[in-house]
Parts: sequence; structure tokens; C-alpha cells
Amino acid sequence: MSFKLQYRKATETDIDFLIELREKTMSEHYISSNLPATREVHMQRVLYEFDKASIIIMNNEPIGLLKISRKPDTLYIIQLQIDPTAQGKGIGRCILREIIKEAKNSQKTITLNVLKTNKAQYLYSSLGFVIIGENDHSYFMELQQ
Repeated sequence: MSFKLQYRKATETDIDFLIELREKTMSEHYISSNLPATREVHMQRVLYEFDKASIIIMNNEPIGLLKISRKPDTLYIIQLQIDPTAQGKGIGRCILREIIKEAKNSQKTITLNVLKTNKAQYLYSSLGFVIIGENDHSYFMELQQ
């Protein structure tokens, strides 16, 4: 499925949207991982690498966040969050396929971290990501090409 998605650089005016998005998409995973899910924790994650944050827009409405660190030989997906009302439609898969195409064209590897309690890990696995390490709460994954 193809979507007409647009991206724009996140600004300070997006912070409330991003905190709310993070609360909706990540609180349950933090709680089930026995990690704090306070507004302050969400704010810290929103502000982390904020210069790399893009708002995902569909039908002129913000529906998510994509943060990618682009290094000379690696693309690191810092955060990918889709509003729950837009989940289950293949949007995340579509975005990930675009990133995979970018990585292949530039001969870069793709890495990401995912909480062990987050079902997004199954999406990543279905696209060719494999677990290359872990800590108490997260899997470290890399695309196998």
C-alpha cells in the first residue's frame, strides 16, 4: 500500500503534540518494562536529538514522528511513532521501506533499538531486521541485506 506522506522538520511548536504522541504510543511499553512513564521522561525523549526530528503528515494532519541519525555508513532510526488512530494501516511499514531503499541506494546499514515489550519488533523482523544485541529492556536490531 502506498501513502501520500509528507515530512517537515519539527519545531518547538510541535513539542506538545510530540509529548502527547509519545504518551499515547510509548507509555504502555515503558510501564510493562518497569520504566518510568512520566511526562518528564517523555519530554526528555522528545528533546533527545530534536534536530533530527521530522513530523509525519498525512492528509494535512500530523500523524507521527520520525527521527533518523544519518552517519556516513549508517542510518540509525532513533524514533518512529505513529498515532494509534493511524496504526495498523501499513504506514510504519511504508516509511520503513522508504528508509530501507535509501540505505540500499547509499550502501548504508540501518540500526534501531526497540523495547522488548513493543510489538513493533515483529514489524522490524518481517522487514529483515535481526537482533544483534540486547540489554535489560531493549533489543538492538540491524537490517540484514
